[in-house]
Parts: sequence; C-alpha cells; structure tokens
Amino acid sequence: MSATLHVLVVDDEVPLTQVIGSYLEQEGFTLAVAHTGPDAIEIARADRPDLIVLDVMLPGIDGIEVCRQIRQFSDAYIIMLTARDEEVDKVLGLSMGADDYLVKPFSPRELIARIRAMLRRPRTSGGGPAGSPPLTVGRLALDRDARTVSVAGENVDLTRTEFDVLAALASRPRSALTRRQIIDSAWGRDWFGDEHVVDVHVAHLRIKLGDDANEPTYIRTVRGVGYGMGTG
Repeated sequence: MSATLHVLVVDDEVPLTQVIGSYLEQEGFTLAVAHTGPDAIEIARADRPDLIVLDVMLPGIDGIEVCRQIRQFSDAYIIMLTARDEEVDKVLGLSMGADDYLVKPFSPRELIARIRAMLRRPRTSGGGPAGSPPLTVGRLALDRDARTVSVAGENVDLTRTEFDVLAALASRPRSALTRRQIIDSAWGRDWFGDEHVVDVHVAHLRIKLGDDANEPTYIRTVRGVGYGMGTG
C-alpha cells in the first residue's frame, strides 16, 4: 500500500492503539493516534486522514458524536469499534456516517483485511463509462462522474458508502439486488462481515431522500431478496 495513505486511530485503550498502530505501520500507512473525542476531531480536521478507526466509547465526546462532527468536514472512511455486539451501536454509528464496524475483541489482521478491502473500493461506482449521463429515477438524479445526487434539483449530501449503495441500485433500476450483490458493488467482492450493514445504509438513504419505506418512490424492499429502485 502507498505510504501516502494516512490513518487516524482513536481509542482510549493505549495498548490497543499501540497494537493496531504497529500493524498499520507494517502495512506502510502513516499513523496518528487520539485517545479522546475532542482530540480525535482536532486531529482529523488538521491531518485530513484517509481512514479513521474510531472507538464508540471515548472520554470527552463519544465516538458516535465524533463521527457526526467529523462527517461535517471529512469524507474519510470510518470504521467504528464497539465493545458490545448490540444493534443500537451499529445503527447509530452507521447512521452518523460510518462505513463499517468491528466488535471487540477482534483480530488486528481482521481489521487490516477490512481496511484493505475498503481502500480498494472504486470511487466511480455503478459501472458506467466515463462521461456517461446521470442516472435518473423520477425526480432523483445521480451523477456517477461528479458523485452527486439531487432530488427535484436539490442536492442531497451523501457519504461515500451511501452514494455507492445508491449507485449500485440506480445502475440496475429494474432489478432486485441481493444484499451480497449490493456489497460486491459498493464495498467490493473481498469484503466480509454482516450483510445487514446494507439495511442500515438503505434506511439512512431513505431518510436523506425523503423516501417512505412503506410507499417507496426510490428504494423498494424486495422481500426475500433485497432491494431495488422504485419506479419514481
């Protein structure tokens, strides 16, 4: 991996940050470390890391709020760490703009594998050729080249992962895609983990698009399969 890639590790457990940092440096990353929420925000603003490994439980400001604030100025990939395998942690973390999560205890090698997969994700999702026209579904327009989304002419601010999930669906508007197919397109074929991570990102997309899950205009649930784009 390129030595120019910069990772910020945020955890109040000093031994854990040392272990993670050692593995990351062996992979060729440059490294910054923070042990409190306020320090994490300050370092992220100053250093502009490519990826952030962020613990949920932090002194000062918890990781959920740190993630929310960082998302106001940074598009870095964010992997949340949680000590509890509880749905609320996953939903809150991902809804604030995180891309993935790991439950403690975890193997540093698993974290590295997640990071490798994440950084290999293409930045032009949807598979369209360069210069292709925006995809439209009703009043929704998705420009894969500019990576922008609008509804009725109003820009919708999405995270990288939200955009990639929406692009995967919009590129095949008449198809029902399984969670695995969405993951292969948005996260990459070598991603592994809980496939229900897709559900959380779809739920947040619906909120941002003003879509109703019961009477969807844009993203419909296909029972027993996954998701598809609405007819607009």
